[in-house]
Amino acid sequence: MTAGASGDARSRVPLLATAVVAVAVATMLALGVWQLRRAEAKDALIARYQGAQALSSAVPWPRDPAQVEAALYRHSRVACERVLALRATAGRSAAGQPGWAHVARCALDGGGEADIVLGWSTNPAEVAWPGGEALGFVAPGPRLIAAPPLAGLEASAPPDPSDLPNNHRAYAVQWLLFAATAAVIYLLALRRRWRSA
Repeated sequence: MTAGASGDARSRVPLLATAVVAVAVATMLALGVWQLRRAEAKDALIARYQGAQALSSAVPWPRDPAQVEAALYRHSRVACERVLALRATAGRSAAGQPGWAHVARCALDGGGEADIVLGWSTNPAEVAWPGGEALGFVAPGPRLIAAPPLAGLEASAPPDPSDLPNNHRAYAVQWLLFAATAAVIYLLALRRRWRSA
């Protein structure tokens, strides 16, 4: 190709379309990198939660949303002054068997409310529990997973930080593939344009 022909080919590159595609590809690449960083942050968070489970010291029940993060997966206690409601929801036993988790909504001494997972059974029928002190682990919600279980129930599965979703790497791969696909499609379109010209 001569210098003149090369210059003609370059002049046939649509500047606006190229700029739009370049911005789109750069944006998708940036989103892919952002998702990779989020995956690393989630890995660190899960590792911190797993370390919190191993701590033997208990924390006060978090009464303020700002306190929940620091209390998750730690030992705690709840003094249920009055049971407001009882319900059964799908849950698993400590052995992994599917069934029903029995949850008490409690009014707390000094104000506020809390959910206590009393335990697990294969029967969704309402259980009797008058309230009182419950010991256990702080789970997301927040809710207390009672350990030992209460109301004559079996132990519910303890909260597991590994259950937290961490699909950011999959999202990162998707964004990077989108960027590569957009770049290849645009280059093929340019090649076809040059050939037809």
